[in-house]
Amino acid sequence: MRLIIRNSRVIDPLNNIDGIFDILIENGIISKISKEAKDRFDKVIDATNRITLPGLIDIHVHLREPGREDKETILSGTHAAAKGGITTILAMPNTDPPIDSVEKVRLVKEIIEKNAKIEVLISSAITLRREGKELVDMTRLKKEGIVAITDDGSSVDDPQLMRQAMLEAKKKNILVMLHCEDKSLSLKGVMNLGFISTCLGLRGIPKEAEFKRIERDLNLAKETDARIHITHISCKESVELIRKAKKEGLSLTCDTAPHYFSLTEEDLLDFDANKKVNPPLRTKEDVSAIKQAIREGVIDCIASDHAPHTEHEKEIEFENAEFGTIGLETELAVAITELIEPGIISWKELVRLFCVNPSYILGIEKRSLSPGKEANIIILDPQKEWIVKKEDFLSRSKNSAFLGKKLKGKVECTIYKGRIVFAQENEVYSNERVR
Repeated sequence: MRLIIRNSRVIDPLNNIDGIFDILIENGIISKISKEAKDRFDKVIDATNRITLPGLIDIHVHLREPGREDKETILSGTHAAAKGGITTILAMPNTDPPIDSVEKVRLVKEIIEKNAKIEVLISSAITLRREGKELVDMTRLKKEGIVAITDDGSSVDDPQLMRQAMLEAKKKNILVMLHCEDKSLSLKGVMNLGFISTCLGLRGIPKEAEFKRIERDLNLAKETDARIHITHISCKESVELIRKAKKEGLSLTCDTAPHYFSLTEEDLLDFDANKKVNPPLRTKEDVSAIKQAIREGVIDCIASDHAPHTEHEKEIEFENAEFGTIGLETELAVAITELIEPGIISWKELVRLFCVNPSYILGIEKRSLSPGKEANIIILDPQKEWIVKKEDFLSRSKNSAFLGKKLKGKVECTIYKGRIVFAQENEVYSNERVR
């Protein structure tokens, strides 16, 4: 099939493109980008006043399958990702049971092959059962195709075991993704430790639980020369440590999530458990530091940390509610609202954060709109304002920290390998809409 996207503002920093172009797609491949293409085609998408970008990459997603299909499945999660403009995701291994062996990786690959609507990459745990006691078999897991190791949701407390893990990962050229939390400091806290937690009578989590563990892991990475990625950084002190480590030349990348540059601890004054996340929402000063780190390039990418939970796990007393928010369907719009609209970053910089840098971090082919490459493309209306509503989510769970918020920027069409895998209710897309 020959599909043409007409008259869109096309943005692709790898090819230094930012202008009005037509994109011709043939048999799933981008064949031409030009002004007013005259080629014959089977289907046309009029994208006037729209922006076309490479499909986004989210390197931190909890799909919950196998084990907690009541929260999310690979089918529902990839539908939600497509709606959010994401064409590649990295699935976290803290499923039930955890992904810590070749056999479990193969099981997940079978489900992906059968049900996934977009590309799903797999990460493995660092330790067996994510217990922090014994390392997984990295040699066999690497051969099976995992692209990273992480005990996400937990940090490996034993520094000698973490050092050993980094040394093994260095030998195998495997990315080590780090959830940095010292639970001897976070204990049973449920929100950021400070004035607000005191006012609310809730147990606090000090920033030290995050940045002290980051400091330890940076020192281990310096010793081992391992390639590490620190995920969901949330506070000013973490930013400063990472900035310094990068200047020293460590093989280091990091991400943050949209809720850490858009919400603060004050948003918990209503005791909304959908905003109970780990690490917790921080102060206005921390939000400013995260935004500045994004502007400077200290933070390499944005990831959702999509963490679906059922209503009965969230609609209870704040202290007993699960940590986590969904984010696949809102992360791009939050970034447009909080980063593009105020002029903190440009559209090209946004593409680097969501496409170029994540592909570099994961060691996969750089995402661009180059002729000859797979057509993984999104079309969005940058001016569209919308209210986040529970009933509109495709995710199986609805625990969004942004419910009721007005956001700007709406994905209208997501194309994966040349096929429309999501489209808004619109005649232009209707004959290929995936339901």
